[in-house]
Amino acid sequence: MTDPEKSLTGLWHGVYSYPRETHPVYFTATLIQSGTHLSGSSHEAEQALDGAPLTLYAMLDGTRAGTDVRFTKTYDGSGGWDHAVAYEGRLDDTATEIDGEWVIRPQGEKPGLSGRFLMIRSAGASEKAVREAFEKV
Repeated sequence: MTDPEKSLTGLWHGVYSYPRETHPVYFTATLIQSGTHLSGSSHEAEQALDGAPLTLYAMLDGTRAGTDVRFTKTYDGSGGWDHAVAYEGRLDDTATEIDGEWVIRPQGEKPGLSGRFLMIRSAGASEKAVREAFEKV
């Protein structure tokens, strides 16, 4: 089995950024790969509109084909967040990083929104390691 064919099952640390905001958002995701199907969950720290801290939870559902990784993150409603976000990325040659773009599809009159994300498999990776890798690209 070559590295890009390794299962994605495990703990991942990630970060995503908004197109206009300066602060990235860090998250932790647990992925479970069964064949080409991906499932799992994530949690992240965010701020409410009033500045209060929030922990947001989401379910992940998607696919993996070779180095192409796609999943939808659907928030569970905590903190008033209940929308879905589509993630599309590419797995690196060592099967330890997924780099790509996230998209919130337009609903009704609302415009879409997109940005970049990076996930690093947790083999001792910390938020600091993820931040440094994200800033390099």
